[in-house]
Amino acid sequence: MDDFVAAAAKQGNVGEKVKAFRTARRMSLRTLGNATGTTASFLSQLERGLSGVNTSTLMRIAEALGISLTDLFEDVTPPVGRVLRKAERPALPAAEGYRKMLLSGRPIRDMEVYIGEFDPGGSTGERSYSHGDSQELFFVIRGEVELILGGERHLLSAGDSIEYRSSVPHKTVNIGKEPAEVIWMIAPPTSVAIDLDQYLPRAGSQPRRE
Repeated sequence: MDDFVAAAAKQGNVGEKVKAFRTARRMSLRTLGNATGTTASFLSQLERGLSGVNTSTLMRIAEALGISLTDLFEDVTPPVGRVLRKAERPALPAAEGYRKMLLSGRPIRDMEVYIGEFDPGGSTGERSYSHGDSQELFFVIRGEVELILGGERHLLSAGDSIEYRSSVPHKTVNIGKEPAEVIWMIAPPTSVAIDLDQYLPRAGSQPRRE
């Protein structure tokens, strides 16, 4: 496997894909190097097809970029439009009063989008959370929610939106008497592969072929 990875990297295909995903996430060579235990110089050579790489290092690179190892080897041109049916949305294991689904197709390139459904009183959890340091837009489709952002509380209704840095701790609570539905849009992406792997196809869903 290592011989295959090294050969593919030297052909430039893997390096080109590493660069494409890295630049889409606005990551510098130094930032990616720090995240993977490599150096900016090594990554620069890899992206230009001048250096090979072993499997373990490439796995760390893929993890830091929020993709799977196979995403760096599959030579598939993304379709002009990728349709995701509502019944086919990959979802996190259901939590009490709260469901979160992934709308972005993998591999995620420039932006990740999620949709959340909240029963009355449902929330994203007991504690606020943060992830990366990207621009995040939160939009309320229906219902009334409270977004706790850092030390501030924002009451938002259907049609309202708010932008913030994803590094600021945040939490969402449905404060209304009816179900609520919201969308999170994050650019550049902050999730790593292990995070995205938690989103599984819904039971019984069948991918529809166009």
